[in-house]
Amino acid sequence: MSSGGKPSGGAGAIRILLADDHPIVRAGLRAVLGTEAGLAVVAEAATAEDAVRRAAEGGIDVVLMDLQFGQGMTGAEATALITSRPDAPRVLVVTTYGSDADILPAIEAGATGYLLKDAPPETLAAAVRTAAAGRTSLAPAVADRLLTRLRTPGTTLTRRETEVLVLVAEGLSNQAIGHRLHLTEGTVKSHLARIYTKLGVDSRTAAIATATDLGLIRR
Repeated sequence: MSSGGKPSGGAGAIRILLADDHPIVRAGLRAVLGTEAGLAVVAEAATAEDAVRRAAEGGIDVVLMDLQFGQGMTGAEATALITSRPDAPRVLVVTTYGSDADILPAIEAGATGYLLKDAPPETLAAAVRTAAAGRTSLAPAVADRLLTRLRTPGTTLTRRETEVLVLVAEGLSNQAIGHRLHLTEGTVKSHLARIYTKLGVDSRTAAIATATDLGLIRR
């Protein structure tokens, strides 16, 4: 028996779907996982939409999900759709991004685990088994960020504040941010005021720089 509770070998192996838009990444993951007893890569998806469709067809225990797929649906959006179905497979995020802006949507969408792509092969295999067993597996840096949020809730940005700041960093005006997030311009200004207070800054540029340095938004 493997540590995930499924017998080693093909028929009883943990069945994995690789969802990543880079063929080289999928090939690397397949090569790493292919050496592990009790694990079997049975499908691949190059888009988030394809991952949702394939997961809905069944026969998948764990989805290894990237977060960014270029155009179309994000990995977090795909995770939410996959995990909302009855008897859904577990979703293990495997990405290069470790900012709050990436971690929070993925966890809230229902991801069972969150790993960074620089994780050692043995860590990846263990995380797949952990996810298949319904337990959480987090990269140390991700766990540290989540613990920091829990310990200092008054100084960390909420998910909505993070979303606003990400769009500020993209150069959008308050009006455009409101349109994108379905908020009034006044609400956007209120979010920005709270962001400035929490970060100890007084401008959009300073907020972006400080949030980037703190790992709240992606570099």
